[in-house]
Amino acid sequence: MVLESYFLTTDMLFTKEEYKQRLKKVQKSMQEKGIELLISQDTNNINYLTGYDAWSFYYAQCAIVHVNSEEPLCFVRAQDAGGAYIKTYLKKENIIVYEEKYIHTWPIHPYDALIDLIKKKNWDKLKIGVEMDSHYFTAYCYEKLKQGLPNAKIIDCERLVNWARLVKSEAEINLMKGAAKISEKAMKVAMETINPGIRQCDAVAEIQRALFRGTPEIGGEYASIATLLPTGQGTSASHLTATDEKFVEGEATIIELSGVNKRYHSPMARTVLLGKPEQKKIDAMKATNEALNAGIEATKPGNTADDVAKKFWGVLDKYNIKKESRTGYSIGIGYPPDWGEHTLNIYKGDMTVLQPNVCFHMIAVMQFGDWGVEASESIRVTEKGSELFCNFSRELHIK
Repeated sequence: MVLESYFLTTDMLFTKEEYKQRLKKVQKSMQEKGIELLISQDTNNINYLTGYDAWSFYYAQCAIVHVNSEEPLCFVRAQDAGGAYIKTYLKKENIIVYEEKYIHTWPIHPYDALIDLIKKKNWDKLKIGVEMDSHYFTAYCYEKLKQGLPNAKIIDCERLVNWARLVKSEAEINLMKGAAKISEKAMKVAMETINPGIRQCDAVAEIQRALFRGTPEIGGEYASIATLLPTGQGTSASHLTATDEKFVEGEATIIELSGVNKRYHSPMARTVLLGKPEQKKIDAMKATNEALNAGIEATKPGNTADDVAKKFWGVLDKYNIKKESRTGYSIGIGYPPDWGEHTLNIYKGDMTVLQPNVCFHMIAVMQFGDWGVEASESIRVTEKGSELFCNFSRELHIK
């Protein structure tokens, strides 16, 4: 179904040429994997391929790429067609919408309309790649495709588009630099606001205000992860958000946040301690920063993620600090529920080779029983080394 009644002005973030280069990169990977048709339901990948940007990802939607097509198709709910016309670079005929009758009316499903489209275009006998491990691509989506396209060979595309996103364009880098400015501003507000007797939720309200207000030049947006604020004993755990409890004298708080600029993220984490610091926390923060610095120094073209990880863990070994979790992951576009790209990991054994304009969040989550500290940097690989997106002291902030 194509809506003929929309004649809206396209609001493109990148040039058509950049979008076409992205498509060519994806199609090259498709050819290498023998994939003739790609169905991408990852919200980040839809944005990357088409420019589509709306809070509609809780319904079935996808970008469809034929290995020989000049443009992808954008498959969305009819109610969201206006957003697709405004945000994508696509020709009108390449925005395909499905009717409201498919919404939450099981066993009818939007992929029934997608299957009809694939059959209409005589693509139902092709080798079709899908994103088996992406958010929002449900088991029901997969079963619908299997049952509705019995003559197709359906395989996992192995995060093909995610890997295409790994090396950023200069336009993408500039957006991430803008996001970093917002991160810096919001972290400054966090450090000013977190004080004994203040409710955690009130502090986060101010942080969120700063994230949305952005800078005079760049307005902010919602982040793909809520501001994380583990406090006190909670610093020994990960991914905790604010409560209505008050900050307590003598306790540490970890702040992890990200500014967002046109969906591009530059996250940052810091630790603040209220009151007289314990020496063990000062020492742990020093070791954490030394390990981060070692990893950053090893970040250069030609080195691997494994090389960076070994330098990081080499410092931890020196201090007899144990850490099991990875210490970084690639970043760029972000939609809920997370801002990672699900490709490169800064972890021992990941042999991904670093290239200029690969960007990752190097995050040192250090947990010691009933307490912890944390710091992180968003990093860009440059021609000769690396640079940090954010400029904000990484020391233990003591108030």
